[in-house]
Amino acid sequence: MASDRYEYVREFLRNEAGIVLDAGKDYLIEARVGPVAKAEGHESIDAFIRTLKDTRQGDGHRKLVEALTTHETSFFRDFDPFEVLRHKILPDLIAARRGRRELRIWYAASSTGQEPYSVSILLREYFPELTSWKITQLATDLSRPVLAKAREGRYSQLEVNRGMPAPLLLKYFKKHGLEWQLNDEIRSMVRFEELNLNAKWPPMGAFDMVFIRNVMIYFDVSAKQAILRRIHDLLPADGYLFLGAVESTINLDDRFVRAPYERSGCYRRAAVAAA
Repeated sequence: MASDRYEYVREFLRNEAGIVLDAGKDYLIEARVGPVAKAEGHESIDAFIRTLKDTRQGDGHRKLVEALTTHETSFFRDFDPFEVLRHKILPDLIAARRGRRELRIWYAASSTGQEPYSVSILLREYFPELTSWKITQLATDLSRPVLAKAREGRYSQLEVNRGMPAPLLLKYFKKHGLEWQLNDEIRSMVRFEELNLNAKWPPMGAFDMVFIRNVMIYFDVSAKQAILRRIHDLLPADGYLFLGAVESTINLDDRFVRAPYERSGCYRRAAVAAA
């Protein structure tokens, strides 16, 4: 690829998805975009990028972003946030919402679905009271292929080995050849929709919890600040924000403060925490 093609890809990725791709990551562009270029009928990555530069934004541009977006995830990832959910946050939220019997959760970068399905299993396994509640779980991602996989709820042996306890695997999944299919009850608890966090968001209403874990580490500062501002407006006064273990709101949005739950990545609105 010519140097101006690399620059185009980096600039487009930053503008479209807020993702910063360092100049030293040229090899990553070649490794991930190569198969897309071939599938699109181009003889080289250079020819594919040249076509994108010369045409209006369309399906090829979307596939470029999808190819360069990281979709690393696993069931019950990092463990501690789910323990805090089970023993502290959900009991508190249930007590606070018992009058209206409704709970709303948004997974803002859901990838192939392991995170929202992990929380759904936790809800069913430990909080039977919620079976009669209105539980809304919205899971969004910008990649159509990963959303399709998430909706299907079918995972390889390696994927279920990464975090899914054996008793829960046997209880909520069924083996199909070399893969495991999540049961219909758990799958029906989550609605998956396409959403680019750096584009316009549709009206969504308020959420009691927002999960946006291990994704903003790839964004530039202005994108992080914009996303946190918008999430703040979606959270009620007693809502919860979950970030990844190495992520923080420090120097980005002082209206959030870390909740006093060790290794949870949990944040609350500063006014509530101070009170």
